[in-house]
Amino acid sequence: MTPAPRADGRGWLVAPALVCLVAMFVYPFAYGLFLSFQPMEGGGVFANYLKFFSEPTLWPTVIITLKLAVPATLINVGASIPAAFALRKSTRASKFVTMLLVIPVTLGTVLIADGMLTYYGPNGWFPQALHALGLYHDEVRLTHNFWGVLISLVISGFPFAFLLILSYVTGIDPTLARAAGTLGAGPWQQFRLIYLPLLVPGLTMAACLSFVQAFSVFPSAVLLGVPAGATRVVSIAAYEAAFESYDYSLASCVAIVMGFVQLLIVAGMLGARRAFYSGPTTGGKG
Repeated sequence: MTPAPRADGRGWLVAPALVCLVAMFVYPFAYGLFLSFQPMEGGGVFANYLKFFSEPTLWPTVIITLKLAVPATLINVGASIPAAFALRKSTRASKFVTMLLVIPVTLGTVLIADGMLTYYGPNGWFPQALHALGLYHDEVRLTHNFWGVLISLVISGFPFAFLLILSYVTGIDPTLARAAGTLGAGPWQQFRLIYLPLLVPGLTMAACLSFVQAFSVFPSAVLLGVPAGATRVVSIAAYEAAFESYDYSLASCVAIVMGFVQLLIVAGMLGARRAFYSGPTTGGKG
């Protein structure tokens, strides 16, 4: 008679992680979703969502946030590709430049915003340098408007996209491109036919992370933008509902809409990736 196999107790090792996941992510999300269907002013379970999509001060915040997040994502990912190729070789110079490029990661959005107010403000170093060199004579306004927030998103988001794409670029075997070169492929053909298809997973991940980070912008939109006007992003609408109107139900509704839009865009990018790449979905370099 064959003895019954003993139960594998190693599965319990993941129990602490599951408890943390439920306590820190699943429960807050479920509670927020439930709260969004409990309008403070009554009117039915969908009253908050009807209010969000009918109020001219609420639904446009999604459009404003997309106008900031999409260009920031394109700039961060697009600028990271040539930078990663230029710095893929492990030399002292490339390590030094890479260290300089990732410094903004350590600063935080508030410190970046404070530095931008000094550097790009009306009397900052950058406008004064342009005027002194005679390159521009009118007033330079790069803070407290759309451009100030966009620049801050690029400064804070570029290092993440660059480091992720650099890891993928350095993982591609350069002998593939050299072999293509022996067959007559030029640099552009090598990039388009060899590097780009292998980089699609990394570019997609970098774009998803960069977009989610930019879409949740809050400190920069307040410190460098116009919170009541051109840069009134969706996170500001949620903050005002929660901490100025004390309508946590409406704030939860705004947060759910915010998360749904991000999920929609990220799912679209992951779906588009499959049209260009059919290899491993995770964990692979190149």
